[in-house]
Amino acid sequence: MNNKFEIPQIPLAERVRPKDLNEFQGQEALLAKGKPIRRMIENDSLSSFILWGPPGTGKTTIARIIANQTKSEFYQLNAVSSGVKDIREIISLAQNNNQLKKRTILFIDEIHRFNKSQQDALLSAVESGLIILIGATTENPSFEVIPALRSRVRIFVLEELSQKDLKNILNFAIQKDEFLSSLKIGEIDLPFLIYVSGGDARTLLNIFEASIVQEINSETVNITHDVIENVVQKKNIFYDKAGEEHYNIISAFIKSLRGSDPDAALYWMARMLEGGEDPLFIARRMIIFSSEDIGNASPNALLLAETCFSAVDKIGMPEARIILAQCATYLASSPKSNASYMGIERALGDVRSKPLFPVPLHLRNAPTGLMKTLGYGRDYQYPHDFENHFVEKNYLPDEMGNTQYYFPTENGQEKNLKERLKFLWKNRKKYL
Repeated sequence: MNNKFEIPQIPLAERVRPKDLNEFQGQEALLAKGKPIRRMIENDSLSSFILWGPPGTGKTTIARIIANQTKSEFYQLNAVSSGVKDIREIISLAQNNNQLKKRTILFIDEIHRFNKSQQDALLSAVESGLIILIGATTENPSFEVIPALRSRVRIFVLEELSQKDLKNILNFAIQKDEFLSSLKIGEIDLPFLIYVSGGDARTLLNIFEASIVQEINSETVNITHDVIENVVQKKNIFYDKAGEEHYNIISAFIKSLRGSDPDAALYWMARMLEGGEDPLFIARRMIIFSSEDIGNASPNALLLAETCFSAVDKIGMPEARIILAQCATYLASSPKSNASYMGIERALGDVRSKPLFPVPLHLRNAPTGLMKTLGYGRDYQYPHDFENHFVEKNYLPDEMGNTQYYFPTENGQEKNLKERLKFLWKNRKKYL
């Protein structure tokens, strides 16, 4: 190796980590002028929140920028290696900081890996404002963060970095880093570099630096396709658990289930499992699929998918693959209906775009005498007192008439639901 170059010991991604918002690339929906996180910083009005998004999209960097620009005391924990004792130590430090009129920010990376007792340990300090919690997670907080903690924080979603963002990040590194700026860098196969990084800025910079080191003896350092491929080596780098290939393969898996092809579903599942995907991620997606794409055509699908998630969580790999395979083949082979999914989408569309009419008096609850005198609950007819346990009444605001959202299909058990609704509501609703 050419002796005039001394390879830095600190990784490139850390050396060029942005120090303020002006250097940060991407996440405009959160950081652009007038957007929530920028306004928090500019107004010095911090509150606890969780950043949810793919790896390498700036979660840690955003937390550090906030601490730096608000002059807060900053502490960082990784949920994999930390526990309740570490949390209590930082809460104690925060109490001392509070006496000195200093704000405390606690950044917890991979917060989804904290168990319930560890998350419980944060509640009081977060609720009182003693600490400003910034959590980072690649998993859906709805599943991985306990409700009590979720209710005390805001959730911000980070988007995958665009090719433009990644290009800007690389150019910034080349210009800012003392080591890189001392080199004569020629050709860079940027599309391939972005591809193998899977949209992860940290991975992109690490691969780029490794490629530079490999070619540093050359007068002009060219980062070609072959150079990058030689650095990457392993085939499974192309299944990045949070990059483009991750989304491509889970998309292929879901579409195979929807297309009723159990063989294709098993193939794409095998690709994910062999690539190191979290089996709970696959199980979670099958729970969603069972309602979105099967619904009432086979109601047992949701029960099986939920049971699959629970069993996979208890059993773990490699045996979990058998449970996942059973669930996937059942879902793929089941009759399909998206009627309930489309129904809630139609209803949400009306709620968001039309006036919100008052609840009709006969549908209102009347727990007090005053409410009864005002007509709450008057003229309500109890369906169980009638034949077929049904009485033809309007349950929507009068202004909405006979609006319909749910249109059952002819598939599976949903056909029976359709026939029943068609019989009951023959004078008010149309089920074609």
